[in-house]
Amino acid sequence: MAKLKTTTDSNRKINGNTFLLIITIALFAIMYIAGMVIFADKGFAKPQMFLNLFISNAGLLVIAVGQTIVMITGGIDISVGSITALVCMVMANQMENHGMSAYAAIAVALVIGLAFGIVQGFLISYLEIQPFIVSLAGLFFGRGMTSMVSTEMISIKNETFLAWANAKIYLPFIGSYSKSGKFHPAYIYPTVIIALIIVAIIAVVMKYTKFGREVYAVGGNAQSALMMGLNVKKTIFNAYVLDGFLAGLGGFLFCLNSCAGFVEQAKGLEMDAISSAVIGGTLLSGGVGTPIGSLFGVLIKGTISSLITAQGTLSSWWVRIVLSALLCFFIVIQSVLASAKKKK
Repeated sequence: MAKLKTTTDSNRKINGNTFLLIITIALFAIMYIAGMVIFADKGFAKPQMFLNLFISNAGLLVIAVGQTIVMITGGIDISVGSITALVCMVMANQMENHGMSAYAAIAVALVIGLAFGIVQGFLISYLEIQPFIVSLAGLFFGRGMTSMVSTEMISIKNETFLAWANAKIYLPFIGSYSKSGKFHPAYIYPTVIIALIIVAIIAVVMKYTKFGREVYAVGGNAQSALMMGLNVKKTIFNAYVLDGFLAGLGGFLFCLNSCAGFVEQAKGLEMDAISSAVIGGTLLSGGVGTPIGSLFGVLIKGTISSLITAQGTLSSWWVRIVLSALLCFFIVIQSVLASAKKKK
């Protein structure tokens, strides 16, 4: 009996997280290899092109991981783009117009994210208001507050902040040779290291800690989790608080890339985070998903953008078109898996 139960659990695990993750990784590999073959003359096969996927999407990666956590609970957060815009605007305004240090600006960014997480988490978990409605209000509030700070773009000229933004970390054994035979080492920015550390930490938390197990249990079946003695409301609240914190941190990393704050900044970022999580294997109904899957979802989004840029003649809107097609594809796969699970 014990052996049968173990086999059943293993099969369920393969059909859930692992199966979707395998599809995501395979899709990324196929897309990137195709780009290396087709656009080899445009540098797509160079190591730096691959590393640029992480450099350009470090902030999105952290935000997508936070989105993954709340989606595993069965919720959603569409305010993260507005939180990012507000974080960038407040940081830029405080450093340029009020003389705030770059270190204090980081604290402000995290506090803004935490404030959104606490308020939205309380409304969703304890007052049982629909996550979409609450985060929609957060989206409008964040954009409104961003415009209240300033309607003009504020460029960041703080020396410490710019030093962080421009600090390159060279990888001496990875790179490419120019036509003249000179070796150019590849590089990354500190934002990439921070983003990857966050992914690793959250992956460990979700798999090996009590909080992670509770999040999966609540997302799988909240009623069963309640009957098992889990504090469902507290788990959902904590998930949104962590999501808010990661949105604030992701906003800071996003600001390091843009070095500016403006009202329309990060518009649509929430959809990029949601689509990255879904493409990475996170079920919209909750209970299934991994931070590693969302990492590859972000890389797929970045690869699509790079492919269209390398092609040269297509509009940037094709990134959205292809992402929407992939999103529909993965939602169909999720529906098929859900139907198969119900039949079993």
